[in-house]
Amino acid sequence: MLRLIAILLLAYAAYRLARRWVRGRSAPRQVRRGAGGRIDDVMLKDPQCGAYFARRDGVPLKHEGGELLFCSPECRARFLAANPPPEP
Repeated sequence: MLRLIAILLLAYAAYRLARRWVRGRSAPRQVRRGAGGRIDDVMLKDPQCGAYFARRDGVPLKHEGGELLFCSPECRARFLAANPPPEP
């Protein structure tokens, strides 16, 4: 009898864990909002390595009349090595 109760408790715990895991994967993530209900930050893709990073953490570069943001100074340096600025 004790063995049956232990098996039922383990089965119930496994059910609850599986349910929480499925809900966590399918539920939309909460977006952190700043003052006034605006979204706090935006994720951008690094044009050199393809990594995603928060806009506020980006390393800027003015290139061909526009501004590019990189995830790190190293990616910015690799981009500049592969795409040198035009000679004036």
